[in-house]
Amino acid sequence: KLQTLKSLWTLKPPNRTFHGHPRLLASDVYSQYESVRRGEQEIPKYFNFASDVLDKWSEIEKAGKRPSNPAFWWINGKGEEVKWSFEELGFLSRKVANALTKGCRLQKGDRIVVILPRIPEWWLVNVACMRAGIVLIPGISQLSAKDILYRLQASKAACIVTDDTLAPAVDSVASECQFLKSKLIVSKGSREGWLNFTDLYKNQSADHSCVKTRIRDSMTIFFTSGTTGSPKMTEHSQGSLAFRPLLSERYWLDLTPSDVIWNTADTGWIMASLASVFDPWVFGSCIFIHRLPQIESATILNTLCRFPIDTLVGAPTLFRMLVQNDLSNYKFMNLKHCISGGEPLNPEVMAQWKSKTGLDIHEVYGQTETGVICSVSKGMKIKPGLMGKAAPFYDVQIIDKNANILPPGQQGEIAVRSKPIRPLGLFSEYVDNPKKTAESERGDFYVTGDRGTMDEDGYFQFIGRDDDIIISSGYRIGPFEVESALIEHPAVAETAVVSSPDALRGEVVKAFVVLSPTFSASDLESLTCDLQEHVKKTTAPYKYPRKVEFVQELPKTVTGKIKRNELRNKEWGRM
Repeated sequence: KLQTLKSLWTLKPPNRTFHGHPRLLASDVYSQYESVRRGEQEIPKYFNFASDVLDKWSEIEKAGKRPSNPAFWWINGKGEEVKWSFEELGFLSRKVANALTKGCRLQKGDRIVVILPRIPEWWLVNVACMRAGIVLIPGISQLSAKDILYRLQASKAACIVTDDTLAPAVDSVASECQFLKSKLIVSKGSREGWLNFTDLYKNQSADHSCVKTRIRDSMTIFFTSGTTGSPKMTEHSQGSLAFRPLLSERYWLDLTPSDVIWNTADTGWIMASLASVFDPWVFGSCIFIHRLPQIESATILNTLCRFPIDTLVGAPTLFRMLVQNDLSNYKFMNLKHCISGGEPLNPEVMAQWKSKTGLDIHEVYGQTETGVICSVSKGMKIKPGLMGKAAPFYDVQIIDKNANILPPGQQGEIAVRSKPIRPLGLFSEYVDNPKKTAESERGDFYVTGDRGTMDEDGYFQFIGRDDDIIISSGYRIGPFEVESALIEHPAVAETAVVSSPDALRGEVVKAFVVLSPTFSASDLESLTCDLQEHVKKTTAPYKYPRKVEFVQELPKTVTGKIKRNELRNKEWGRM
């Protein structure tokens, strides 16, 4: 197995350049695993991110070998601010670990549902769960009572942590959740039947011994929705979430202990775990967080001007929103690296951001099940519309329905080789759903369900979800290329393209369009023809939208992804 791993590791020669950054100390946390990255040493049997990474950075910090910037920096936009060093993070998280194990009587392997906005307590619970071996189940703040009930029952969670906003919803369903033993509320007040989170942990001792966890032990479960059926429980291990970035050769973030990274993702999304917990802290970087009750352009831009943020991570919607502004009035304090992920970013938006800020946007691609598997890393050539090359330790290919690898330029499904050795970053399983777990494999590959192509240089292009593909008169049309063509038109601020029923062609392309605030159109019929002609000239004529509907806004998830399935279902009368 070790020889097989070595051969897989050599598929992608490790990038030894640090792109102008000073080299980290030979004794730092990342460098300590160099022999494992080179394949000279086996992946350890036991690993715990809290003790093996965070506590090591605390020691380096106390020895004066790390820059003085905080490990965690939070603001709420109203004057409140929290800064923690790695030592302070360790002190507080040990108290929270004791609160969970002693106050709530949770044991290693128990599951805890955490539904909190972007507040410091979310990070404390994260690290405390690592220390106690408790399995974290994050959720978005927009969940309904029905959503919460499903998650509590399906996961058999023993505890839930939330705030004043969702506590009433939890109370309305708690009696139906037989495994729920305790409820923690993050609040300045009290609530009957709940333990106050702050009161509970502040009274605890800071003396806590981190449990010993195996690298394959369950660490986090994300609920991820498919096109049909109830959300699936996607399980990640200590290895796939926490040890993976130690093997990743700095491939998508490339940070140092001096860097400050701001990721705007909601706490219920895997990107919050990747870019707001594990990957930055592997490098001893500072994680910056804004409370962001709403994602607003002025708030984002002013924050970038007032704080020394080096790296910004956001969904494409964020950048589409920002380029609508006159950016000449904003001078970013320290911004050098911009990353977009979650869905493809239109080349036109990349060009506008570059012309207005002088900065490139580097795309990354992945899923809840995989983490980041493709990226345009620092120093790589940017090809607009393409999402980069396969990440180290992932063998990403385009395959057909029989799991045959397709040549460059040919469209198929994006897949990750999972046999004979399953990549460490890949999810463990869909919990309690062996059928869905088995269905995610085809031959020697995990199949993403996304369609794409790969060019001669190994760059991947996203075509669309397999269920987003439009088949009109026998032609297969990916929505993203039509959307990219439309958004080049000055009248278009945002757009989503889906299939729509048609008696003659079976289905046709329909575009939902949000007009740019600077554009006023009195004759929408004429504008529709203009948009259709624009698409015909920009891409293959058969792809043009035969139907166009102008809307005030597009339905989106909390992470900023456009809900094309909702628009498609409406078109087909399936709502």
